[in-house]
Amino acid sequence: MKRHILILCSCVIALGSCHSQKVKSIFAYRNTDQGVELLEDGNPVFFYQEKPKSLDGNYICNNYLHPLYSLTGDTLTEEFPVDHPYHRGIYWAWHQMYVDGKSLGDGWIMENISQDVKNVQTNIKNNSAEIKINAAWKSTLFENNRSFLAEKTTITVHSLQNGIRKIDFVISLQALVPGVEIGGSDDEKGYGGFCARLKLPDDLTFISDYKSVTPEVTQVVAGPWMDFSASFGRNGETSGVAILCHPETPNYPALWILRAKTSMQNIVYPGRNPVKIQLNKPINLYYRLIIHNGNADSIDLNQLQNEYEKQKFLSDKK
Repeated sequence: MKRHILILCSCVIALGSCHSQKVKSIFAYRNTDQGVELLEDGNPVFFYQEKPKSLDGNYICNNYLHPLYSLTGDTLTEEFPVDHPYHRGIYWAWHQMYVDGKSLGDGWIMENISQDVKNVQTNIKNNSAEIKINAAWKSTLFENNRSFLAEKTTITVHSLQNGIRKIDFVISLQALVPGVEIGGSDDEKGYGGFCARLKLPDDLTFISDYKSVTPEVTQVVAGPWMDFSASFGRNGETSGVAILCHPETPNYPALWILRAKTSMQNIVYPGRNPVKIQLNKPINLYYRLIIHNGNADSIDLNQLQNEYEKQKFLSDKK
């Protein structure tokens, strides 16, 4: 009897060990003095830039993802590109930042604005990995670099399934002082918010609702998702990144700023006219990236959008 109990205990321990190893083999974090790299089954997913980074001492920025990798390990994003050296991978930023109507600087080009990343928490679950970021936006023009805006961002990466990687962003912004406002560029373009500085091969396509979209100088009206596919791979293979917007985002369905050459892709929030951010009620922005092989026709993006829209963020409504 004792022997049977020992054998049973050994099996339970072995199964527990296998389960633990399986969880660890799906996702892992690699910490550096600059930030955190996320890997899935040993393959890089992205690097989160926590510490301020600059180009020869200029354009100091942090709190963004770069590189973002394709499913075949190719780099999809760019950082400090020659045409716009303040662009940086996957990021969220605003030109207009005010307190009581006074400009605090430019958060798009990081002029008189900085982001103090106070805490980064990493978690691994069976089928997902999560990074939680607490950051404070500051200005050298506001009360000796006092924080005026609190950011809490959660990035959730779901395990690769059916050739698709899903990466969710919940960006929560809450004022730390009365009178905070943020806005996009103060012109007819009105760009600002969630951005992707992707590589721009000549064969880059813009698809929304399975229709080709032509980039324009100003904002483009399209659907709640936009796919960017091209020969991003080293061997010319086509792969893509789609940006999906959740209907709980305040300006859903948002407008788009699209660029085929020398710029970034942007799902606009809030646009040219600044919005107020309250002390006791944060503004929450919800986006999902879909990383895939092939072009937009290779996957059912309408179904993926419908699936995303069914997700509820009740915990953020307290």
